[in-house]
Amino acid sequence: MNAPERYRLAEDLEISRIVTGLWQVADMERDGAPLDPELASTSMLDYARAGFDSFDMADHYGSAELITGRLLARVRAGELPNRSAPRAFTKWCPTPGPMTAEVVRAGVESCRRRLGVEAIDLLQFHWWSFDHPSYLDAVIELAALRREGLIRHIGLTNFDTAHLRVLVAHGLPITTNQVCFSVLDRRAAGEMSEFCLEHGIRLLAYGTLGGGLISSRWLGSPEPAADEIGDWSKMKYQRFVAAIGGWGVLQTILRSLAQVAARHGVSLSNVATRWVLEHEAVAAVIVGARLGEREHRADNAALFSFKFDAADRALLAEALGTAQMLEGDCGDEYRRPPFLTASGDLSHHLDTMPKAYQAVATPGRPGRLTVSTGSVWEAVCGYSRAVRTGNRVLVSGTTATHGAGGVVCPGDPAGQTAYILDKIAASLAAVGATLEDVVRTRIFLRDAAQWEAVSRIHGRYFGKIRPANTLIEVSRLVGDYLVEIEAEAEVGP
Repeated sequence: MNAPERYRLAEDLEISRIVTGLWQVADMERDGAPLDPELASTSMLDYARAGFDSFDMADHYGSAELITGRLLARVRAGELPNRSAPRAFTKWCPTPGPMTAEVVRAGVESCRRRLGVEAIDLLQFHWWSFDHPSYLDAVIELAALRREGLIRHIGLTNFDTAHLRVLVAHGLPITTNQVCFSVLDRRAAGEMSEFCLEHGIRLLAYGTLGGGLISSRWLGSPEPAADEIGDWSKMKYQRFVAAIGGWGVLQTILRSLAQVAARHGVSLSNVATRWVLEHEAVAAVIVGARLGEREHRADNAALFSFKFDAADRALLAEALGTAQMLEGDCGDEYRRPPFLTASGDLSHHLDTMPKAYQAVATPGRPGRLTVSTGSVWEAVCGYSRAVRTGNRVLVSGTTATHGAGGVVCPGDPAGQTAYILDKIAASLAAVGATLEDVVRTRIFLRDAAQWEAVSRIHGRYFGKIRPANTLIEVSRLVGDYLVEIEAEAEVGP
């Protein structure tokens, strides 16, 4: 069996280019019965002995962290001789809210305790709603815990390029971003990869086999009915298939993968995985395992036995050209429709998230609501971040000011624009409006030469809404700001 290729993410973090994903632990435990940690960790030991010694999990993947903790304890006891310790990546996925030092430490300590480690190799952070700006506080605190030695490296999951930019421009040390990337979902191949390569960040790609739909099992098969799909992963990726054009398009892609596979004497799944691995920004792909039930180590190892030639790439490119590109950027499926998740529509879930700001009724002015974001200048200067009167909402000129003070993304106009538009979205949400209700925006730039970077971010938020817009260069802005934006909205009946 071929040994998996290795990738050095950092001086102290070398990983297998196939990372074994443990999300299916939650699926296996959905009847309420946890897996036996001894048996499950034995299965993980088999993976590690074969060179697949890097594992990905999360705080909400059932008992995956506890099982991995048992694995690591057994390795420390000598059950994996002559090998370095397996690498354990986990995720922290808090509900949006104030991210104080105490909250962040508690989240990290919970993961650390379940894994039984002094330091987490890679702590990956997921944030549900960028309208709530506390994700910046969370990563600032994670960086502090990294300096303290509780975390070796900080990663992200499902961050889009704009918000990855915010963190990088703010000087925060990001090693990886885990995103969906496959022949079904090619969003990460564009702007995301360009940004990561520019800033020394690498992608961990999941969904590369479409939950099992990208395999010879489905080549030439009719589309399964909903009641034939037995696990959450296939439920999710069946939605991706519909979004790229349907089952017929998937069959076209599967046929091209099969042709390349036959030329090299490997599996169709090997070819699909190799296609992702050949992207320069990708450090590794994450392939799920059902511990103790099914393992595909020998087949996974075969993908390191071949490489594509020009004919392979041309054949695959032709097939992929028949598929529609998914809209938006990485991670959008968790934050905006279409919600390409196992549970489908997430709007009910997102609606329960705490709002970043609260509206206050104006005494003696029925029907008038005001919003404050906590900036010291709102009280000093006597203004509100947003005012709603009737169906009309006015949002004051907004800068990339975080909390009561600091400037976000100093020197980066695109990062500042993303942060500002999130702040405007959160202000609108406080009074029952959304970005879809915006009818006008005005952008004030310190330097007109930066118009394109700012406008592209504006287009990401408003590309379908198309409000009236004015962009103006001004002689200067107060403070170290490069951009200021105001907005007007009208809430429909």
